[in-house]
Amino acid sequence: MAESGKINTLKVIKVTRSGIILDGGALGEILISAKEAPADCRLNDNIDVFIYLDSKAQMIATTEKPYAVAGQFALLKVAISNSYGAFLDWGLKQNLRVPVREQKNHMKQDRYYIVFVYNDKNNHIAASSRLDRFLEKLPVNFTEGQQVDLVIGDITPLGYKAIINNIHVGVLYKNEVFQILEQGQEVKGFIKKVREDGKIDLSLQKSDAKALDDLSSKILNTLKEQGGSLEISDKSLPEEIYRLFGVSKKRYKSAIGALYKKRMINVEKQSISLIHKPEKKPLENVKRGFSRNIRHNKITIKR
Repeated sequence: MAESGKINTLKVIKVTRSGIILDGGALGEILISAKEAPADCRLNDNIDVFIYLDSKAQMIATTEKPYAVAGQFALLKVAISNSYGAFLDWGLKQNLRVPVREQKNHMKQDRYYIVFVYNDKNNHIAASSRLDRFLEKLPVNFTEGQQVDLVIGDITPLGYKAIINNIHVGVLYKNEVFQILEQGQEVKGFIKKVREDGKIDLSLQKSDAKALDDLSSKILNTLKEQGGSLEISDKSLPEEIYRLFGVSKKRYKSAIGALYKKRMINVEKQSISLIHKPEKKPLENVKRGFSRNIRHNKITIKR
């Protein structure tokens, strides 16, 4: 069944000079102009198109792909802003409208905003920056520790809003981010916590036991490569720790704490170092040494 505001695979039922007619099912026949139609398109072919109602309430199709479809979040740039609303560049010739009532704050031209794309009550495609209205209606199907794709969005006093897999929004807290992030930047991240109210905390680092083991191994290997010591301790700046190991200071402290408890490293005020253990002699050598001692030493047994 064809859906407005989505990419659909539709069958060609007529080929005319003005364009191609597609079978839209319950939506009726949908025209794609000759300019838009694939050059080798034939009767009964199936083609992928994005369909939506235009400003004249006509259902139209295009082979162009928008940056987001209905039901998705996106970081989009305002092309025009006026008393009728904000109009976003979303990859199609016709801009995507954000009605004035759907703007959380007045949206300014040439600025980027995270918006939710949706079909309004008249089935027109639109967008909103009032994200909470839509987040409450969306099921949260993520699990803690799950790796996800993030697109960095608005900067807030708490940190960074980020779009998760194009379908949800979460927060990266600024005290846990030790790299420069920019709006629109795509990064890998992890689900840190899904709250009872459906809000999502994010992290740029994995938080399970295996990740801690991997970090511990990385620290040990780096120590060996650097001659057994590093001038970076649990008192070092978070930026220095992130530059060397790509993790937060909290994670680094956990790893060196675990290594210290295992008596594998020493932790000083300004550095850490390997604890050098003497090599164990092979068992055969130990036996040979014991035999020599028996031959060269008198053993007196007192009764």
